[in-house]
Amino acid sequence: MANNSKEARDRAEASFKKQEQRAREGAKAMADYEAEGRAMREKTARLKSLRMAKQAAEKDVEEEPK
Repeated sequence: MANNSKEARDRAEASFKKQEQRAREGAKAMADYEAEGRAMREKTARLKSLRMAKQAAEKDVEEEPK
């Protein structure tokens, strides 16, 4: 009977460790997902800024009298 108790405890501990591992992997995946989204937004903002500066410079050149 003590043997069954030990086996049950071992199974429960193994199950708990698997759940903990899944939780850690899930948290890491979410952090990676959020970091990728943040990087994409930053890149988009940088490119938009460059595009707007280029358009403003081109507009200034077009408006200069000859």
